[in-house]
Amino acid sequence: MMLSWKQLILLSFIGCLGGELLLQGPVFIREPSNSIFPVGSEDKKITLNCEARGNPSPHYRWQLNGSDINLSMEYRYKLDGGNLVVINPNRNWDTGNYQCFATNSLGTIVSREAKLQFAYLENFKTKMRSTVSVREGQGVVLLCGPPPHSGELSYAWIFNEYPSFVEEDSRRFVSQETGHLYIAKVEPSDVGNYTCVVTSTVTKARVLGSPTPLVLRSDGVMGEYEPKIEVQFPETLPAAKGATVKLECFALGNPVPQINWRRSDGLPFSSKIKLRKFNGVLEIPNFQQEDTGSYECIAENSRGRNVARGRLTYYAKPHWVQLIKDVEIAVEDNLFWECRASGKPKPSYRWLKNGEALVLEERIQIENGALTISNLNVTDSGMFQCIAENKHGLIYSSAELKVVASAPDFSKAPMKKLMQVQVGSMVSLDCKPRASPKPVCSWKKGDMIVQENERISFLKDGGLKIANVTKADAGTYTCIAENQFGKANGTTRLVVTEPTRITLAPSNMDVSVGESVILPCQVQHDPLLDIMFTWYFNGALTDFKKDGSHFEKVGGSSSGDLMIRNIQLKHSGKYVCMVQTGVDSVSSAADLIVRGSPGPPENVKVDEITDTTAQLSWKEGTDNHSPVISYSVQARTPFSVGWQTATTVPEVPPSEVSGGGGSRSELVITWDPVPEELQNGGGFGYVVAFRPLGVTNWIQTVVTSPDTPRYVFRNESIMPFSLYEVKVGVYNNKGEGPFSPVTTVFSAEEEPTIAPSRVSANSLSSSEIEVSWNTIPWKLSNGHLLGYEVRYWNNGEEESSSKVKVAGNETSARLRGLKSNLAYYTAVRAYNSAGAGPFSTTVNATTKKTPPSQPPGNVVWNATDTKVLLNWEQVKAKENESEVTGYKVFYRTSSQNNVQVLNTNKTSAELLLPIKEDYIIEVKATTDGGDGTSSEQIRIPRITNMDARGSTSAISNVHAVSSYIPVVLFFIVNALW
Repeated sequence: MMLSWKQLILLSFIGCLGGELLLQGPVFIREPSNSIFPVGSEDKKITLNCEARGNPSPHYRWQLNGSDINLSMEYRYKLDGGNLVVINPNRNWDTGNYQCFATNSLGTIVSREAKLQFAYLENFKTKMRSTVSVREGQGVVLLCGPPPHSGELSYAWIFNEYPSFVEEDSRRFVSQETGHLYIAKVEPSDVGNYTCVVTSTVTKARVLGSPTPLVLRSDGVMGEYEPKIEVQFPETLPAAKGATVKLECFALGNPVPQINWRRSDGLPFSSKIKLRKFNGVLEIPNFQQEDTGSYECIAENSRGRNVARGRLTYYAKPHWVQLIKDVEIAVEDNLFWECRASGKPKPSYRWLKNGEALVLEERIQIENGALTISNLNVTDSGMFQCIAENKHGLIYSSAELKVVASAPDFSKAPMKKLMQVQVGSMVSLDCKPRASPKPVCSWKKGDMIVQENERISFLKDGGLKIANVTKADAGTYTCIAENQFGKANGTTRLVVTEPTRITLAPSNMDVSVGESVILPCQVQHDPLLDIMFTWYFNGALTDFKKDGSHFEKVGGSSSGDLMIRNIQLKHSGKYVCMVQTGVDSVSSAADLIVRGSPGPPENVKVDEITDTTAQLSWKEGTDNHSPVISYSVQARTPFSVGWQTATTVPEVPPSEVSGGGGSRSELVITWDPVPEELQNGGGFGYVVAFRPLGVTNWIQTVVTSPDTPRYVFRNESIMPFSLYEVKVGVYNNKGEGPFSPVTTVFSAEEEPTIAPSRVSANSLSSSEIEVSWNTIPWKLSNGHLLGYEVRYWNNGEEESSSKVKVAGNETSARLRGLKSNLAYYTAVRAYNSAGAGPFSTTVNATTKKTPPSQPPGNVVWNATDTKVLLNWEQVKAKENESEVTGYKVFYRTSSQNNVQVLNTNKTSAELLLPIKEDYIIEVKATTDGGDGTSSEQIRIPRITNMDARGSTSAISNVHAVSSYIPVVLFFIVNALW
């Protein structure tokens, strides 16, 4: 049903204004599917399903093979909701493709096609079958020849009389493709009558053919012969994605052939492939694209072999990758709707509108499945369907296009009544009414129209942006939105406040246990804004009720000072004062250190006891921010009165234990030697212990010199750049002292073993060459790459080469200070702390010739109040100088150092300059070898009359530039002279 412009616009307004009536085009809930009706069934009707939702409720019609079904023929058809009931189905009239059409006031959609077929199986003709006579050992094929039928069949054979069925084995095979019975090698026990049994898998009906007698000939036994394949699959067999594919293969032969399968490409079968019926059937479930290819059946016996081949090809019905979805869009906008499907072969696309083929025109186009409609109008509204199809099937995707037309309306998207911002910030005022098409928005502040300037700009979505807000921007802003259907306006009040600033912030403090402190937090804020102070301690919000015995907030309305009474060690940490208003927030932090007496030593152990001594060890406890000066050791015995101070002799382990570096197969361990006053006696030395990370046992050695700061362990078994745990202890004549804490160090690195690749050299000028290379592959045993060394020389004098180094992962280096027009050779190698790796292959480059020594001569200028015309003589390079490729004109005002540069390949130039002060100009020739010698400076005085001219030498004639010369302008930060 087509609607008029007025009806469509009315429907659009009803949908937009208040939502009293929610209109929806038809959407299928159920669609018809392929059906097979058994002929002769007791059920005298068949139902094809179709159900759609929509508002208004859809009504239905059906088509058979593209023609409308006359539903008034109630003795043949009945409509149950949207379902089509076919009464007394007849295979001559009702076979074909059915489609359901669902329609309401918004449009029509059409269902997928559903094929209705009739399954039947007629009786065999009663004609008697001829006797089959064969020799013993010969192969035979007994033909079935099924009667007329529709629908899938299965086959079996009766031997002599029911229910004695032929049992299939490696010698006997019943093909489910042809129905024939194959006997590879006839034996005397096979003599008898054979009857083909055909069953419809749909109707379950079963019919029997006439018996075929099988007898043996009396003229002898058949000799042995090679296999002859009688059952084989087609040369090319298309298979659907997800289908179960069955390939049959059976051969006659004497002896009975053995059947085997393989892929022609030699790939192994996947685990899902099954061999059935004594290898006579290859079954591939859930067929996928990787299952395609050529398959071979090999029939083999002692007399020979035979091979049957066939190729499986893959096809897939279309499958949706991207569906179309309902779209609501404004009049005059453009629509781009894309649907995409996968399939093999690749699907093609077509579109329907309201169940009929979409008519293309200049503004309606389809390309690669995508539909575009430009300059939409309300008559474009309707139900659209994208159809993807290939030769194996087709699929539908449906969606509704609503082209809406409405005046602007702020009721569903009102503007903010109040916005608060601070001075200097940026604010955006939204204006997004519902409207179709998109409205044109303008703004007023009070009664004044808002104009764009350097601070105020209109946004594409209708909003207003104000940058660097000032107090003067405060006020009421009105957005007026208008389209061809009407206009509406909305307002926002903008309040501008001063930013909040902390005037007295908390500072870092160092206090002792028991003191009371105040952390100040005072602010200056806009009086229009409410202010709130919160404090955080070590990231957690301070709870003044829970910690009221220590924490208290003090101060006036603009102060949030924090008082901490009777401060304890637990109060050490970071304090943050957070100040928040409705517009902004600021914060300031301070660290509070609380110092107190040290905590108790930990892990106190008695390591050794003699008659007169006991050796103690312990770990430092917490120092509570006050370094421990000394330890007091007290002891008591059963005979002493209380604890008494004991006489102690400390022994101190080395500090700063570390290591690393060295040469290959070395482990270097270093430490700071123990001062003599802490050695506590003669015979002082070090016990160095180390082990590979993860190993249990320590390796120990003794260093007898008290002043030695390192030990190097050398062993070929040490892997490069491996982690070791190390510790260093002490001893003297009294015995061993404590070890240092365990630390980890790396063994020596392995020097690089690979040379840099893709080394190249490029001449930059007469004195510079750039060398570049690719980084070398790095491995863990190489440790840390320190950089690359570039070696270079000339005239084959490699012995007198020079070198430069670059750090880290740099992949290029510049060689400077070179001689001109000379070949230089260079090679690169990587290095680390273990040494340098091999050099790369040698490459070379030749420095360029020096730039010309002759400056541009006879520079002539002619100036007006807006431009300067320059001419100069051509510079000619000598044989040992680089060829001139162009010229550079350097110019600046006499009061500035910033130089501007103009490049040209002519001997003249035009400078567009306002001559309001003196200009200084020089000219240089440019070459591959660099810039040449500068001309003499010329000064062009400020123009006081309409024309001036001059040169670097006295001449009688001045030649003007006859045509405009294209130039490139560069800016140089600092003066070049």
